[in-house]
Amino acid sequence: MPEIKIVTEVAGRICATPVQVGGTVADGDEIVVVEAMKMEIPVPSPASGTVKSLLVKLDEIVAEGQAIAIVVN
Repeated sequence: MPEIKIVTEVAGRICATPVQVGGTVADGDEIVVVEAMKMEIPVPSPASGTVKSLLVKLDEIVAEGQAIAIVVN
């Protein structure tokens, strides 16, 4: 099973984590939502699979390009 590392394209604060470890996601499903400059920006899954791990927590500050989750398909 190949692992897909999901990264955020914006810096900001994690304001929502709609998935859980072990849950399944479809291509395009939101993995986390990042609040940046008073906007909520969803970070989508690039592929269908199972969430192996969430690398961030709610209210954590993330940097642009930071890995936020790993999905296996």
